[in-house]
Amino acid sequence: MILKRDSGLQRGILILPSAFTLANLFFGLYAIVLADRGNAILAAWLIVFAAITDNLDGRIARFTRTGSRFGAELDSLVDAISFGVAPAYLMYAVFFSEGWGWLVPFTHVAAVVIRLARFNIEQGGKAHKHFLGLPSPSGGMLLATFYPFSQTPFFQTYLQGWASPEVLATMVVMVSVLMLSHVPYAVVPRINLRSWTGALSAALMAAGVALAITVPRYYFFPALAAYTLSGLLRSFVLGLLDRLPDRDPLLDQESVAEAQRPVDYESYGSSRRTEPTRPADSVEDLS
Repeated sequence: MILKRDSGLQRGILILPSAFTLANLFFGLYAIVLADRGNAILAAWLIVFAAITDNLDGRIARFTRTGSRFGAELDSLVDAISFGVAPAYLMYAVFFSEGWGWLVPFTHVAAVVIRLARFNIEQGGKAHKHFLGLPSPSGGMLLATFYPFSQTPFFQTYLQGWASPEVLATMVVMVSVLMLSHVPYAVVPRINLRSWTGALSAALMAAGVALAITVPRYYFFPALAAYTLSGLLRSFVLGLLDRLPDRDPLLDQESVAEAQRPVDYESYGSSRRTEPTRPADSVEDLS
């Protein structure tokens, strides 16, 4: 009986990350339905909820050590819908429904699916210290939350001109280009209260959560726009200064330590043959 209970518990733990991934899919598909029914604001928030569940499924998979290649592939397929098709359809329904305007949202969908395929190949489905290019959840949320922000009194008073088709088309294309670029974007740091920098990061994250709950229309789009511009401006400034990073920003500390491990030259003289070690699957902690 104990073995059966343990087996059932293990199956439940294995299913848990995929359940959050399917919740991501549910929010993305429901956002498309609501956008088609004319409820663009709720559709935008559902895309934000999809991004939250997308973040949780990977963290749960790492915490429970239940990541798998299947989970990584499922996550990529779901992300293509929740952060590619859903934001693009929302932009189409609200801003680009006339004539050939649908080609503008199409560029976003194409960029997302290409980015996800490249991410699985170049970064093994796992970001360490930086993403290579703007992450698709960030790009999708940026486009989705523009409409709620555009309905605020502040936007209506001071930024009404930003809602023109030309400006919006430029924004969509720029987001698509940044997703396909090689601009490094920082990963959300883990909470660490052992240092003052970690405590400061935790305080800023707590403040962001408080603002997201209390004034979501004013918070999400400006915060995502600032994150989008931060990677671009950082790369631009470093390019002007002609500076190169000390190490590959896509590698974490463990990878760097592995690469710098000293070579044991005495072992090369040994006559014993050893089997090559198969590299660990770098996507096993994503689902």
